[in-house]
Amino acid sequence: MKAATYHGPGEIRIEERPEPELEDPKDAIIRVTHTAICGSDLWFYRGEEEHEPGSPVGHEPMGIVEEVGEEVRHVQPGDRVFAPFAISCGECEFCRKGLHTSCVNGGFWGPHGGGGAQAEKLRVPLANGTLVRVPERYADDEETLESLLPLTDVMATGHHAAVSADVGAGDTAVVIGDGAVGLCGVLAAKRLGAERVIAMGHHEDRLDIAQEFGATDVVSARGEEAVEEARALTNGGANHVLECVGAASSLETAAEVVRPGGNVGYVGVPHVESAAFLAPLFYSNASFTGGPAPVRNYAEDLMDDVLQGTLDPSPIFTKTVDLDRVPEGYRAMDEREAVKVMVKLDE
Repeated sequence: MKAATYHGPGEIRIEERPEPELEDPKDAIIRVTHTAICGSDLWFYRGEEEHEPGSPVGHEPMGIVEEVGEEVRHVQPGDRVFAPFAISCGECEFCRKGLHTSCVNGGFWGPHGGGGAQAEKLRVPLANGTLVRVPERYADDEETLESLLPLTDVMATGHHAAVSADVGAGDTAVVIGDGAVGLCGVLAAKRLGAERVIAMGHHEDRLDIAQEFGATDVVSARGEEAVEEARALTNGGANHVLECVGAASSLETAAEVVRPGGNVGYVGVPHVESAAFLAPLFYSNASFTGGPAPVRNYAEDLMDDVLQGTLDPSPIFTKTVDLDRVPEGYRAMDEREAVKVMVKLDE
């Protein structure tokens, strides 16, 4: 089968790999029909994370079940499914708490250990706990499937930022970052009832999508000017701040725009050399909570809204490629020519 693999900074190749096989009674094999390239994939693409050459890549799979192990009961061959970026059993202490990214039996796709989702097929360990089944009536509805695909990661991650920031009805929220996660954070904050959502970013086209998603204000300035503008818009700071990047500058911005006693929900994978941003949080008694989104905990709830037509994150996909053009998709995201790239495979 064809699969995308990592071969050093700036080099993604499409290679022939052996088709996956069942290795455990709890496994399933899916034929991937849709997947995506994530902003977090750019960390290794840019050489800011180290991975072995030849590592599989991709962590946002959607497809059709082809084969299941004898202990799989939740899905069957022919089902349309999607999977979060984390593998989880659904039964351990942390899964029962809704913290599936800390599953004691699980792991992650891509270079982090599991198979890569940017491939024609994928072995899914712990299929009963990991896979989310799409109701049969929507299984061939392409428009719906494209709206569901962001639930594998970025929509649920934006939602996790909003939940961690304690966003509720009537609140004012500040969303830092205009990538796919930040844009989904805007959607999530509105979904949870925020009356005012201020989107902070540097790209006009992305901030236009933020406004389409419900942002009431946008801040496009940089550095201290952006902080001052956000603080002016919130009368000194916001109680609910969503940090959706993970860079030192965005974490520092979050620490400066949160109101004393407020909440920062952080979901950007942190890439920082200094933890100096923690001092302002400490002295303002602001909470700082978040981490990798437990997508599996949110999946059905978010899917219900997509299926009833009240949630549609699909506009984050501004470019679509087939599997052979995945390297082109990485380049487009790296050069800011695309917000997020969808990968569609032949069915």
